[in-house]
Amino acid sequence: MTSSPLLDRVAAAGLQPLQIRGRQLLPIVQGGMGVGISAHRLAGSVAAQGAWGTIASVDLRRHHPDLMARTEGMSDGDERKKGLIQDANQEALAREIRQARALAGGRGLLAVNVMRAVSDYAASVRTALQEGIDAIVCGAGLPLDLPELAQDHPDTALVPILSDARGVALLWKKWERRQRLPSAIVIEHPGHAAGHLGAAKVADVGDARFSFETVLPAVRQHIRDAGLEGRVPLIAAGGVRSCEDILRLQSLGADAAQLGTAFVVTEECDAHPNFKQVLAEARDDELMEFTSVAGLPARAVMTPWLKKYLKAEERLQAVVQLKQRCTMAFDCLSQCGLRDGLKGWGQFCIDQRLAAALRGDMAKGLFFRGRGALPFGTQITSVRQLLERLLTPGVPVGTPA
Repeated sequence: MTSSPLLDRVAAAGLQPLQIRGRQLLPIVQGGMGVGISAHRLAGSVAAQGAWGTIASVDLRRHHPDLMARTEGMSDGDERKKGLIQDANQEALAREIRQARALAGGRGLLAVNVMRAVSDYAASVRTALQEGIDAIVCGAGLPLDLPELAQDHPDTALVPILSDARGVALLWKKWERRQRLPSAIVIEHPGHAAGHLGAAKVADVGDARFSFETVLPAVRQHIRDAGLEGRVPLIAAGGVRSCEDILRLQSLGADAAQLGTAFVVTEECDAHPNFKQVLAEARDDELMEFTSVAGLPARAVMTPWLKKYLKAEERLQAVVQLKQRCTMAFDCLSQCGLRDGLKGWGQFCIDQRLAAALRGDMAKGLFFRGRGALPFGTQITSVRQLLERLLTPGVPVGTPA
C-alpha cells in the first residue's frame, strides 16, 4: 500500500495518524452522503490522498444512464419495476467501488456507507463485500446483524455509526455474542451533523448526552475495559471545520474526525455544481431540523421545497393512510412514513427529493447540510486543498484559499 504524501503534515500539526487494520491514514474521514453525493469520484479522490473515502450506497443508479433506462416507460404499478431498480442499484454500487479503487491507486481506505434503515441494506452489504471493499460503515439504526452478513469476510472493517455511549455499549454487547467487534466506531453528534441524525426526536438533537466531551471519554474507557485500547479507533463526526477542531477531538479520545459538508464543496464531489453552491452559501439560520420520512430527525437547508413541505406537514400528518405499496414502486426504506401511513413521520418521497438535490434542483430538492461555517467559506476548492487546510493549524475558518 502506498503511503500518503500528506502524512508529514500530520506530525507537523501535532496530530496523530489514524491506524486501522494495518493502515496508517490521515486522521480525516469523508462521510457517506446519498443520494449519489459521495460516489466514486469523491471517495476515490479522498482515498488517493491517503485519507478515508466513503461511497454512499443508496440509489447509485442515478449516476448511470444505462441503468436508469432499464425502468423507463414502466408504470409504478408494474411489479417488475422494484426488482429492476434494486438490481440496477447493486450493479451501480459494484461499478462505483471499482471506479473509486482505480482512482485511489492503492492509497488510503475505501468504505461503503449502508443505512440500516434502507430495504437494500443486506444486499448492499453483500455487494460491497463481494467487491472487496475495505470497510462497511453503517448507521441510521443499529446494525446488529452486520457481523453475520460479513462472517465470510473477516478482513473487512465493520464500522457502526452511533451517537451516545449507551448505544455503543448495547451494540458492543450484541456483537460480542457474535464473536465480532467493531473495527472502528463513528461517534456522530446530532447537534452538528447533516442528514439523518442519531437522536430519537428533533427536540433531542442538542441533548448534553451527545457532547463529545461526554461520549468520547466514556467510549474510550469502555474499549480500555475490554482490553482493546489502541485497537478500536474512534471517529468523531459533526462540527469539524479546522485543524484545531481535530486536535481538540484527539485530546478527548478520538483518533480521527469525519466531515461531510466540507467535502461536498469540493471540485471532485459527485453532486451537481448547484448543490455545492447551495451548501457553500447556506447559513446556520437557514438550516432546519425536521422529522424525515424514515422517522429520524434530519437537518437540511430551507429550500423552497422544504419551506412548502413544512408549511403543509401538520395537515399531511393528520390524514396519513397506509398506501399498501410505494407509490414510486421502489420501497427504498424498510419503514417509510409516507408508504406505511406512520403518524409523526415525514410524508414525502425522500428518494425523489434527494435525487432532485443531486441534480441541483432548488425547487424540488432536499439539501442536507451540517451546521457551521466551512473551512474556505463559500469557495469551492479541491479535495487536496481541503485536506491540506485541515492539517494546517492557525488558519481561521472561512479564509479563502
